[in-house]
Amino acid sequence: MEYFVYNRNMNDTPKDVNIAAVAALISNPSRAVMLDALLNKQALPAGELTYRAGISPQTASAHLAKLVDGGLLILQTQGRHRYYALSGPEVAHALEALAVIAPPARVRSLRASVIAERLHFARTCYDHLAGKLGVSLTQALLDAEILHLEEQNPCYQVTEPGVAFLSDFGISLEKLRHQRRAFARPCLDWSERRNHLAGALGAALCERLFQLGWLEKRSSERMVQVTRHGLEGLRKTFGLQFP
Repeated sequence: MEYFVYNRNMNDTPKDVNIAAVAALISNPSRAVMLDALLNKQALPAGELTYRAGISPQTASAHLAKLVDGGLLILQTQGRHRYYALSGPEVAHALEALAVIAPPARVRSLRASVIAERLHFARTCYDHLAGKLGVSLTQALLDAEILHLEEQNPCYQVTEPGVAFLSDFGISLEKLRHQRRAFARPCLDWSERRNHLAGALGAALCERLFQLGWLEKRSSERMVQVTRHGLEGLRKTFGLQFP
């Protein structure tokens, strides 16, 4: 029997996408800080991103131009002001996925420790809930059989009782299904190492909780606070209890 071995240089291997180009954009520490600052879906001016990165305006301008050219950011202009935002939820999803395998940041102060604790409890992951709150809420929806996880092609399906429940809760599923994005998908939470609900349904549920006044933003960061009214609502509606 004859065996044929075909040797090929790794650099000649055909690729459908250029992962290295995106990785190079994210790998720069200053650009990584800018991208992280935009994970709450809020557009920020160049000056704010410059301040957070701790670099000069000229250097920041060059970094932002690279991120826009690379398709990770979009530029929005309002008069003389220039605002930057993530180009879409896919970018946020990629950044969150990297956070799962990234080493934890070193905590250097009491303030940083408090911020980290609050982020771990509840935060927004672009436009949906993450942290302990997001994971617990997703599990509550599964336990109540409002959602069902399809194992083969990981995605969430809304059950028949779930359709009625979500409609009564003020969420229009028909409108969500026509959006040009995933309807309901699991997103691995970097702090809890478990899935939370993402996609159009995850975004709608998060928005509804803010509308009801159950959640509020602590600041311009991604941290989310459960209000006193929200503690009661989450307990009665989803069976969630937090101290």
